[in-house]
Amino acid sequence: MAILVTGGAGYIGSHTCIELLTAGFEPVVVDNLANSSEEALRRVESITGKSIPFHHLDINDKEGVRKVFSAHEIDAVIHFAGLKAVGESVAQPLRYYQNNVAGTLTLCEVMEEFGVHRLIFSSSATVYGDPETVPIKEDFPTGATNPYGSSKLIVENMLRDLCAAPNSQWKVSLLRYFNPIGAHESGTIGEDPSGIPNNLLPYVSQVAVGRLEQLQVFGGDYDTVDGTGVRDYIHVVDLARGHLAALNLICGEETSEGCYTHNLGTGEGSSVLQVVRAFESVSGKDIPYNIAPRRPGDIAECYADPELAEMELGWKAEYDLVRMVEDTWRWQYKNPKGYTAE
Repeated sequence: MAILVTGGAGYIGSHTCIELLTAGFEPVVVDNLANSSEEALRRVESITGKSIPFHHLDINDKEGVRKVFSAHEIDAVIHFAGLKAVGESVAQPLRYYQNNVAGTLTLCEVMEEFGVHRLIFSSSATVYGDPETVPIKEDFPTGATNPYGSSKLIVENMLRDLCAAPNSQWKVSLLRYFNPIGAHESGTIGEDPSGIPNNLLPYVSQVAVGRLEQLQVFGGDYDTVDGTGVRDYIHVVDLARGHLAALNLICGEETSEGCYTHNLGTGEGSSVLQVVRAFESVSGKDIPYNIAPRRPGDIAECYADPELAEMELGWKAEYDLVRMVEDTWRWQYKNPKGYTAE
């Protein structure tokens, strides 16, 4: 079964390609390499001993996407391609709507043309906005606090409308991620953001290897255990396996057409400083940090109730915070400059 993986050279996409290949699927990758590296795919091929067709392409290029569907008999799509930094989205909202919303619309139009109606969408816990309570269930009110979250919510609503249309053949999985960290246990693939990292763990690990001087902690006055933001960190391999569980759901004969929504998280929250201390313990490195003002669009606390995913997908996160940090450090220690050659 051929699975188109948009953004497949990225952090989550590359790890998901390993899980797909291991399970006997045939991933076909489309990626514009804006925040990813073709080297990641070469390493995936090395880990698995299998090759991956790769198309250097932006999903806004409709004719280019058509050519991919013409060249491969695609059975389903896992859609990772998109921009993902909260702070950047506040500064560049139009870029986020063009990439995340218009790009998904183009993809769905081509899927419809070619009769492909099975889609897994990479959504986000940011669609819950600032929740009144935690843990967060799938039926909680939505309302994003930044353009990144808004772009995800717009796409979710668009896909729901697509599934609700008369005689719709679409079967869609909306996976709301919490905060993926970690890396493949081999230490050969991991998160390698372009420029200054927007996410916590890449920043911490780059401080540990000397690429960055100190960590900026945005907000030290939240109503949390130590004043810093609390998030539900999930190992990227657990997250990748969640996509396989969702793929089995939407490709199975026992489920009807429609839209399925699931949180992918551990159900446990960790503060920024708790993560920093865990990293210091694992790496043996001191992580100097500075408390900076809160970022626009950030919230105090966010962690999942993952019960529905366990019940309907048969999926549950396995790895704890220590394992996530160990794997992150192994990746960064072995690849201090990421995928860039020394």
